[in-house]
Amino acid sequence: MTAVYTWDVFSTLDGFGSYGPDGDWGGYWGKQGPEFLANRLAVISREQRMVLGANTFRQFLELLGPVPDTDLDPVNSRMRGMPTTVVSTTLTGPLAWPDATVVAGDAVDVVARLKEESAVPLRSHGSLSLNRALMAAGLVDRVQVTIFPVISGQTGTDRIFEGAADFDLELLAHRTFDGHTQELIYRPTPHR
Repeated sequence: MTAVYTWDVFSTLDGFGSYGPDGDWGGYWGKQGPEFLANRLAVISREQRMVLGANTFRQFLELLGPVPDTDLDPVNSRMRGMPTTVVSTTLTGPLAWPDATVVAGDAVDVVARLKEESAVPLRSHGSLSLNRALMAAGLVDRVQVTIFPVISGQTGTDRIFEGAADFDLELLAHRTFDGHTQELIYRPTPHR
């Protein structure tokens, strides 16, 4: 049986995955609430393997790597503790991250093999260019987009789907957290 691969991504309403140095939003664009945080912890607490590209992994290392476990919130503590595969041709191990393994090679080949071999679901957070390539190759089974109630047209960076192929999306689930943050889970299929 093939493991389900979910691309989990955060976005502004206008499609940005992050903000530049001129944006003073804070984590989650300052819009996290108790329902969102509880759901986030529940989602990442399930047994699964994280798959990250090198750039996202470097960002995680920079933000979370030097923080002692006792100082991390439950969501970030769990993220750091998850079994993680880093797909990279530029990083080498060992990594200063618990249970992380670097796998070199073409991302499509690496993830296709992971999907065949993994006994648990696979989840990738962020890793935009990696996941756009995996979607184009038909390896992404679910796209889980959490839309925060902000427009960051002046400070937004990293358009999530910029340069992606065309896809039709079947809505599988949706939720609203804290009265304002939307979670949408889709099954993507290439648009013909």
